[in-house]
Amino acid sequence: MSYVEPLMRQNFLEYASYVIVDRAIPDARDGCKPVQRRILHTLAEMDDGRFHKVANVIGETMKLHPHGDASIGDALVVLANKQYFIEKQGNFGSVFTGHSAAAPRYIECRLTPLARETMFNPALTEFAPSYDGRKEEPVTLPAKVPVVLMLGTEGIAVGMATKILPHNFGELLEAQIKVLRGKKVEVVPDFQQGGIMDASEYEDGRGRVRVRARLEIPNEKTIIIREIPYSTTTESLIASIEQAAQKGKFKLSSIEDRTAEHVEIVITTARGTYADDVLPLLYAYTNCEVSIKSNIVAIADDKPVTYTVSELLVDLTERLKEQIRRELEHELAMLEAKRHQLTLEQIFIENRIYKRIENAKTATAVKQEVYDGLEPFRPLFIRELTDEDVARLLEIRIRRISAYDINKNRKDIDDIVKAIEQCEKKLAKLTQTTVAYVRALLKKYGEAYPRRTEIASFDTVDKKAVALQNIRVNYDAKTGFCGTAVRGKDVQVTVTEFDKLIAVCQDGTYRIFSPSEKFFIPGKVVHFGVFDPEEGQILTVIYTDKQKHAFAKKVHIKGFINEKEYELIKGKEGRVLKLFPGEVDYQIQMDFVPAKGQRIKDARFRLKTLEFCGVGARGTRLALKPVAKLRLLKKKN
Repeated sequence: MSYVEPLMRQNFLEYASYVIVDRAIPDARDGCKPVQRRILHTLAEMDDGRFHKVANVIGETMKLHPHGDASIGDALVVLANKQYFIEKQGNFGSVFTGHSAAAPRYIECRLTPLARETMFNPALTEFAPSYDGRKEEPVTLPAKVPVVLMLGTEGIAVGMATKILPHNFGELLEAQIKVLRGKKVEVVPDFQQGGIMDASEYEDGRGRVRVRARLEIPNEKTIIIREIPYSTTTESLIASIEQAAQKGKFKLSSIEDRTAEHVEIVITTARGTYADDVLPLLYAYTNCEVSIKSNIVAIADDKPVTYTVSELLVDLTERLKEQIRRELEHELAMLEAKRHQLTLEQIFIENRIYKRIENAKTATAVKQEVYDGLEPFRPLFIRELTDEDVARLLEIRIRRISAYDINKNRKDIDDIVKAIEQCEKKLAKLTQTTVAYVRALLKKYGEAYPRRTEIASFDTVDKKAVALQNIRVNYDAKTGFCGTAVRGKDVQVTVTEFDKLIAVCQDGTYRIFSPSEKFFIPGKVVHFGVFDPEEGQILTVIYTDKQKHAFAKKVHIKGFINEKEYELIKGKEGRVLKLFPGEVDYQIQMDFVPAKGQRIKDARFRLKTLEFCGVGARGTRLALKPVAKLRLLKKKN
């Protein structure tokens, strides 16, 4: 046991770390999970401008991804349906209906222009060996757009989960410009499915959003669903509507799914019901309104980090700025190298240094002649001369030397000098350069990704307020049963699913319970009605104890446990004579039990004078003598 426990601890820790970093949680830098990164890298290597069979892409990606073709194919379809980085051709399924894609051998894909421009730069990409060591794969892609917030993602790892909602491409770029200018940013999600969103509780990515379907009412009997909430499909939405209708939340005549390229679900209400009445019920009881929580967890520095949207945008913008700096420095180095090469060629050819190698007998002597010939021009060098530079000069062919254009060479050098100056200016004003880059992206691609989800503010539909009073509960005094399946007609009440019922028996016991098919109440019921769980119930009770002494009490019943038996009369030894819901102003007359020598035969009491007391209290004693009969004399109100 002492050997197994540390072994299990170590193995479980390694497994958990692997699932978190290499499977479920996206990397904050390029917004990709490993499978997505490998798919995009494979497409970049295969890219020739033409479409590729998805089956071929999956096969090539399997050389990097050791988890089978199914996981790669599913991830590719999801990524393609996001529409940012993979252009698709063929049936890739539908985010609206939930239908799956066609087989990989029938569909094709390639990189989008946006992906080619913003996701790849082999010269600045760090590579690592693949799982079998035969190939190399990128550690992260040098993304220059906020991918993790564009795509959105979900992932469940060991002990943690992430749920990042997708945001609008153009709004994210505009937010990055604000970040670069030191301003505060606030962005909210945007969903492919469209719909209407209340983001008042989004809390910068740490809260939730509520999303509604877009509903139209063309006439009083018809509702048309044009857009659906994120995380639903037309099938799941229709299923939720049918389920609510079966439970009696509302009545429908038919539901017809006419969805093709765009969502269109036609709902026809039943006879006697109207679209305006059903509309709030759809929001209350179906997936026409959903609440979506956000929990932004991403990998940073090889460990999971919890972010807000603004924090993540700041990090990604700083990374973009650094990426542009590295690209400019790389471009500057390439220009300097090209300028150095052209300068050496110009000196080598214009000064006929190549003539010096004609009498050299060995390779070493040839190289030395070039070094000696170039030495007087050393002040013109861009950097120190190397053996590689000499080898490159010696590779120049005679035809090129004879056709050498001095003016063109000088113009090329001048152009390179101007390009170098431009690079240096951009590096000197890196923030402005980054803003200009983001603006150019926004101008080029922004119109292709308009906002699809309308931002609005709406109140949560109160289910209790819109619930239909369509549950009929009957009480049968003969059997003692009450419920929707009971046929008795002694007492009938119509309630909603949120109402409670109260039944008070003659022995002073009472129960509070929910409407059901059948519920047994032991004892003779003297009061059966609706109980308000929020406001409670006021009861005025007149009862006699074992010795027939009369008491009255006014109580306010609030707290309760469903179906539990409570006592209005202590010990259940008395008998309820009268019970009135609420506060009343009745005057009662009590006729005393006849006794020898009795002078006073009755007494009166006004119920309005009663003070509230606890449910367990005895209440007010109405008379000193036993009561034989009780009558109501006058009803004031």
